[in-house]
Amino acid sequence: MGIIAFMKEIKNINNGVKYMLIASFTFAIMGAFAKLASESLSSLEVVFFRNIAGVIIIGFAVLKTPMTHKGGKPFLLFFRGFMGFVALLAFFYNIAHIPLGDAMTYSKTSPIFTAIFAFLFLNEKLPLKGWLAVFVGFIGIIFITEPSGVGFTKYDLLGIFSGVGAALAYTSVRELKSYYDTRAIVLSFMLTGTIGPIILFLLAPYVQIAELDFVFSEFIMPKGVVWIYLLAMGIFATLSQVLMTKAYGETKAGIVGAVSYTNILFSIAVGVMLGDALPSLSMSFGIVLIVSAGLMVARAK
Repeated sequence: MGIIAFMKEIKNINNGVKYMLIASFTFAIMGAFAKLASESLSSLEVVFFRNIAGVIIIGFAVLKTPMTHKGGKPFLLFFRGFMGFVALLAFFYNIAHIPLGDAMTYSKTSPIFTAIFAFLFLNEKLPLKGWLAVFVGFIGIIFITEPSGVGFTKYDLLGIFSGVGAALAYTSVRELKSYYDTRAIVLSFMLTGTIGPIILFLLAPYVQIAELDFVFSEFIMPKGVVWIYLLAMGIFATLSQVLMTKAYGETKAGIVGAVSYTNILFSIAVGVMLGDALPSLSMSFGIVLIVSAGLMVARAK
């Protein structure tokens, strides 16, 4: 019986790894279509179409099977949606303006910040190895930003924020899952990411600040092949979410989380195919440190 159980566990690990590898690849393809769509549309508009597709999908699921939960945390639910929206906006803006692999690397700093926020707000213990991982992660961030005498660039700051914002959203989910249906938590993010852009589109004509172009932009109706890019982006984003869910359901989160970092490699490869430059030596070292920090955090917890 022990051998049979062991073999079954190995099979589950293999399935989990397989699903996460495919999910990492499809997420990189999603980023590629977002980058292509961003050549004609603003990042705010790309985020709008990304989320409205999710609202429709989740909406149908809720109509088919109504949500059941006790609720009681409306402000935290809104906070999760808002932070997820602004983190995604920063992420998509960077996808449009810097190499795809770089944008993905910044987003992968979220486990480092999640460990800090869980320690601060949820009283989760973080052992010495965990703090060492955080330190390694911050060194990695310094290497990928390659700061010069003028300091961090706008893309560096937005990239770091995409990790921080996602971490705050993930941390809030740990608390919310005791009060709300999972679909309600996801819907809070999708709805905020749909309604928020509409408000910002309406305000855009009255805000003429170049530095805030990632927040306020004019709505432009997509034309021709751009509709295909948006549709493909939505399909691959949904597919990657489904595959990630299956991966975490098959095997241990630590193993799946480690495999998820292959998304950076896939994104670099796909980005090069779109014309991105390969990462510099400094950035490559930073990527290695961030991946190492993420794995160390997982092991420490």
